[in-house]
Amino acid sequence: MRKSAIILITIIGLISLFSCEKDETRAILKEVITPPSITSPSDGTSMVLALADSANSIEFKWTKPDYGFPAGVSYAVQIDKAGNNFKEAVTIASGIVESALVNVYTLNNLLLSNGYPEDISTAAEIRVRSIINSEVDTVYSPPITLNITPFEVVIIYPVLYVPGSYQGWNPAEAPTFASVKSNGKYEGYVYISEAGGFKFTVTPSWDVNYGGSGGTLEPNGPNFEAPEAGYYKLNANLNDLTYSFLKTDWGLIGSATPGGWDTDTDMEFDPVSETWILTIDLVAGEIKFRANDGWDLNYGDDGADGKLEANGANIAIATAGNYTITLDLSNPVYKYKVVKN
Repeated sequence: MRKSAIILITIIGLISLFSCEKDETRAILKEVITPPSITSPSDGTSMVLALADSANSIEFKWTKPDYGFPAGVSYAVQIDKAGNNFKEAVTIASGIVESALVNVYTLNNLLLSNGYPEDISTAAEIRVRSIINSEVDTVYSPPITLNITPFEVVIIYPVLYVPGSYQGWNPAEAPTFASVKSNGKYEGYVYISEAGGFKFTVTPSWDVNYGGSGGTLEPNGPNFEAPEAGYYKLNANLNDLTYSFLKTDWGLIGSATPGGWDTDTDMEFDPVSETWILTIDLVAGEIKFRANDGWDLNYGDDGADGKLEANGANIAIATAGNYTITLDLSNPVYKYKVVKN
């Protein structure tokens, strides 16, 4: 009996030892982790986003990283402008599987809000970030380059209509100018094709209209008077009932132009496209747009995004050549184009 007990204890000990050895099996992290690799879209793909595709999605796919053992991985798809080394990386998708669908409209808005110009192809880099826990280094896929063209999102701003003798006093067909901050302050440019009277209306009707004199708006007040045909900058403030209008002629100035910073080169107005156009030989340097041969009213580009700001930054011209410059003040967001011929 004693002998049997000793044998039984020995067997139990062996079983326990085997169980402990089994329990102590450990996951071994690879010395060099194999990062994920993006398989779709392909490197160098060009994407032209379109409003008509807003409900569609773009699929991103990548391979699973190899940590040396099975691991639950959290992923993030990140984007930044090419050459920025992801210093301003923005996450466009995240999840725990090796693919992600990104809505076209959502991606477009994200790009615009991060300074990608609409209707212009911009080189962007995409990478996938891989994380398993705080004890293991984050790994990233090799980046791929995508050439992405976002589309313009049209924002409906409050507007005032500008009927006048130049267009038959018809509010329903009158040009408009907008309050881009929806704060009762309106600004914009209108081509008035002949000298004569004009007014402002709140809707495309005469129900609520403003005239005035001496810079003061008056409901149902007298007509404003344009002394001559021209491209007018209009301002109206419905909060304090003030207004102003100024005939403008536009020119290009800067170190890249023949006149340097001393003399601007006149641009020509095209009434069909409602833009100012100039074809000119430029050298490497900088340019700006200014009105009436002075600096009281000038535009530059603070974000290098094709959108203009009053008193904004100089616009760089990288190389010498013949260029066509277009200034478009016909919409609430003022824009320009610089095209090398």
